[in-house]
Amino acid sequence: MTNEEVKKLADQYLINTYGSRNLTLVRGEGTHVWDADGKEYIDLFSGIAVCNLGHCHPAVTQTITEQAHTLLHVSNLYNIEPQVLLAKKLSECCFAKKWFFCNGGAEANEAGIKIVRRYWTIKGMYKPHIITAEQSFHGRTLATITATGQPKYHKGFEPMMPGFSYVPYNEPSALEKAITEETGAVLLEPIQGEGGIRLPSPSYLKEVREICNQYNILLIFDEVQTGLGRTGYLFAHQGYGVEPDIITLAKGLANGVPIGAMGCTEEVAQGFNPGSHACTFGGNPLSTATALTVMNELTKPGFLDKVQKLGDYFINGLQELAKSHSKIKEVRGRGMMIGIEFDEPVSPLINQLLSQGIICGSAGPNVLRFLPPLIIEKDELTLALETLQKALGVLGW
Repeated sequence: MTNEEVKKLADQYLINTYGSRNLTLVRGEGTHVWDADGKEYIDLFSGIAVCNLGHCHPAVTQTITEQAHTLLHVSNLYNIEPQVLLAKKLSECCFAKKWFFCNGGAEANEAGIKIVRRYWTIKGMYKPHIITAEQSFHGRTLATITATGQPKYHKGFEPMMPGFSYVPYNEPSALEKAITEETGAVLLEPIQGEGGIRLPSPSYLKEVREICNQYNILLIFDEVQTGLGRTGYLFAHQGYGVEPDIITLAKGLANGVPIGAMGCTEEVAQGFNPGSHACTFGGNPLSTATALTVMNELTKPGFLDKVQKLGDYFINGLQELAKSHSKIKEVRGRGMMIGIEFDEPVSPLINQLLSQGIICGSAGPNVLRFLPPLIIEKDELTLALETLQKALGVLGW
């Protein structure tokens, strides 16, 4: 089928929650994808930070194939070997020693919210209140859109779930003022993704950790987008020298196979016990076997060092380019998580880049967002810089 034929069927049969879509991607390999009409593109969006190892990675493909021939699904009423091995691998790589698996980022954040409430209840305290940041994004369920500090996601879904309040990101004093006797947790993205690729100040996350310690509050880091090597560190918080009590993961964990994870300390894990939380498909053999392969690839010697090095190269190149384009207000990023803020909406630029064979996206109306596969090479980033320069010229930007 052609792009146009697929679009016609989509318009006829799908509920439109994604806007106008004219492109149908049908094949991928490494950092490249092809559409239904045969046109080739460099994918600098990775399915929104999902395909961190690129498309059809040989080790990932082999694992999926072998697991599909072995066992796809059993109930969590039984032990699942790859699930246990994945939990062990994750525990070896960060502070969290206990894990719960689900299907995606919103579910992972739901699990984090639920375990906070129940943990404090078990401790004999009523602390359901959670503080999040303005411009944050934590998911699309009723609880996680309430946690999301962007009113545009709330419209039409009121009333919002009680127990959440919002403070400006990067302002520890505002956070401290918002704390009440019922505050049980602070939920933050180490780097805000959908909010515009906004980085914390060098001391912000450490100050938040100190405030949480002072007031006996749990700290949750939503690493759904920032985790799994995206920032050049396996988990973004490791690059800031701060450990939370709870971490949530999804997106890049299984390179496209749906999975989410909520990890926590041994202490916090007391919040859940048999029957208190569950997920039918969470931690199934296919998703966890795939995620274990992804983790093994990400933790190979030198892999993350290369991500940091090439991320710096790309960011530096973008900053140089910005010097000759007055519409660019700021270049922000870490590793392969990069935003370029313009003084007007970037949708025309995204379309122009697409016409020239580059796939990217936005993070808010005025921020161009790049989330390249972590396996990308320097020459492809150079080509991306050259193509962006041309696209800006075509638009007169």
